[in-house]
Amino acid sequence: MIREAAATDASREMWLFYSNNRPEDAAFLDELQHLADTRSWLHFVPTMTGMATSKRPWHGETRLIDGEMVSRRLSMSGPTYYVAGPPAMVKAMLAMLTSAHIAERDIRTDEFAGY
Repeated sequence: MIREAAATDASREMWLFYSNNRPEDAAFLDELQHLADTRSWLHFVPTMTGMATSKRPWHGETRLIDGEMVSRRLSMSGPTYYVAGPPAMVKAMLAMLTSAHIAERDIRTDEFAGY
C-alpha cells in the first residue's frame, strides 16, 4: 500500500506503526524509513520490542503498540485502520482499537501465521 501511494505521489496522510523484535528482524525497515524521510504524507513509527538480544543500536520506541502510542500521535477516530501480522498481534490490535471505541467498520485485518 505504501509503495503504491509513493508511486502515485499520494496526498492522503498515512501512519505506519511497525512492530518487530529487533532492527535486524525488520523487513523493509530501511526502505520504509527512506520513504518516510522523503514523503511528507507518510509518518513511520517503528518499534522494537526485543532489543535485549539485538546487536544493532536502536533509539526509537521499544514497546508494544498500544492505544497510548497511537493516540499520542493522531486522533483515534476518523481514519481507517489496517492491521496485518501474526494472529495474536492482530487480535491484540483489534481489541485495543475496539476498546478505544473505534468502529469495527473502520478496521481491516489480515492475519499471517507461521513467522
